[in-house]
Amino acid sequence: MNITLTEKAAARLKEIIAAKGEDLALRVLVRPGGCRGFEYGMALERQPRQDDIVTEVAGLRVVVDPQSAEFLDGISIDYVDALMGGGFTIHNPNAVSVCGCGQSFRTANAKGAPKPCSC
Repeated sequence: MNITLTEKAAARLKEIIAAKGEDLALRVLVRPGGCRGFEYGMALERQPRQDDIVTEVAGLRVVVDPQSAEFLDGISIDYVDALMGGGFTIHNPNAVSVCGCGQSFRTANAKGAPKPCSC
């Protein structure tokens, strides 16, 4: 499992985790939805699940469930500051089609479950 965090993303995640005062891992996942068929999700968790893939990236534990792994191998997560607020972005080399907001995608081998666009 190859996931990259930019310096800005790693720094922002470390700030968020430090503010919570707990030893947390970053979960990155893919679920059906969005206008292209799949959408990303991120959450902080205390413990990985038994079947999770756990890796260390930039001093952070990153966990991915086996079903999401095929969609996430090779991604790069960045943190972007913007005038209306910042946020995490994901660059996915496996995506062949991406929504304008960047939250929904599809791959050449999987179309997912497209829904009307909400962005």
